[in-house]
Formats: sequence, C-alpha cells, structure tokens
Amino acid sequence: MALLEAQNLRKTFHLGRDNDIRALRGVDVSVEPGEMVAIMGPSGSGKSTLMHILGLLQQPDLDAGPAPRLEIGGRDITRLSDSARTRIRARDLGFVFQSYNLVPTLTAAENVSLAADYAGNGGTNGHAATREVLELVGLADRADHRPSALSGGEQQRVAIARALVNQPQLVFGDEPTGNLDSAMTNDVLQLLRRFNRERRQTFVIVTHDPDVGAACDRIIRMRDGLVLSSQFALAA
Repeated sequence: MALLEAQNLRKTFHLGRDNDIRALRGVDVSVEPGEMVAIMGPSGSGKSTLMHILGLLQQPDLDAGPAPRLEIGGRDITRLSDSARTRIRARDLGFVFQSYNLVPTLTAAENVSLAADYAGNGGTNGHAATREVLELVGLADRADHRPSALSGGEQQRVAIARALVNQPQLVFGDEPTGNLDSAMTNDVLQLLRRFNRERRQTFVIVTHDPDVGAACDRIIRMRDGLVLSSQFALAA
C-alpha cells in the first residue's frame, strides 16, 4: 500500500479581482514507503504548492471539480480540521527548507528539541533524541552553537536533525540544497539517503537541481500545474 496517495488535487490562488492563479489543475500522485522522490519543474509549475498540500501546510480546493483525496498511511486527511492537521505535521511529518528556518537565538540542540516539544516528545526523552540525531548528522560537538556560528552546511544539518528528531515516516524537503555549494549539496544528499536507507524513512524533495533529482529513486516532473511524467531516476 502506498504511504502517500493523492488524487484530484487542485489549488487556485485568488490574488485580486479577475486575477486567479491555478497552481494545481488536478494532480494525482503516489509515493511508496521507503521511496526518495524528487518533484521537479520550472518556476511556476506548481511543485512547491503540491508539496505544501501533501505536507498539510495548505488545503486543496474542495469545490468546483472532482472531490480531492489525500491519504497518508491509509488515513484520509483531506478534510481534517486545522488542529488535527497540525498534530499530524508535528508527530508524523518532517520538513527541511532552503532557508533553514532556525531560531537565531537558540542553540543547535535547542532548535532540534523545539520540534520534539511540539510533537509532545519533550523532557528527558526529547533531550536524548536530540543528542542522538545531532550525533547522527555529525554535529554533536556543535550542539551548543547558535546558527550565526555555524556554516550554511552545518545549519542545514541542524535543520535535517530537527526534521528527523521525532523519526517521522515522511519527510518533505523544499529546495533543501538551494543555498549550498556543490560539495555541501553532496554531503546533504548523502545524509538524506543514509536516513532513507537505514531507517526506511520516505523523502519527497522539491528541487530545481538535476543532481538532486538523479540522487533520488524517482522523479515526478511538473509543468503548468500538472504532472507530466513519473520516471525512475537513472542513478537510483
């Protein structure tokens, strides 16, 4: 059974009178457990909007067309309340963004622990999980440093640790290597692949970078709010 299954996803942004942008025009997508999938396409193709809907950051349009369906782990979450979606995001999903999104006044360990707290995994267990995941991403010796004292690659590894501290079944990345040079990009990809293979965590990554796409198992290509193709990556 697919870990993530979506059908008829549509999203229209109303920017003003007679100014609507149809970001998604009816998208079907499926992701199997343990896959590492890239979503690729030109700017404006709808790939980030798709990720935001799959990751429960936005709702699909629920009217004016075939009923959408979104399931994670066999559970229909299409019409859940905002509070229920927030609980699922905190406990079952992880997110890695291009801009890291670290709290500048907190240390690396405190940034990671914050995600554990949000998921209800604070206290002794949360601190232990934070130490473990920082060790796994190679930052145990930088745990007490704030983001300003870390390189871009180190900040992204903190962001990855934060996304993985609760051992989510599904992790989303929105251009997670977009601010990194080629060497750091390779390090981050190896790290994501390690968690994918060793922990069987599933990754869905939005990217412009063909090297990132080639490092994944499968590439979903989009244009104009539609999925054009879904093909296995040659290097997978």
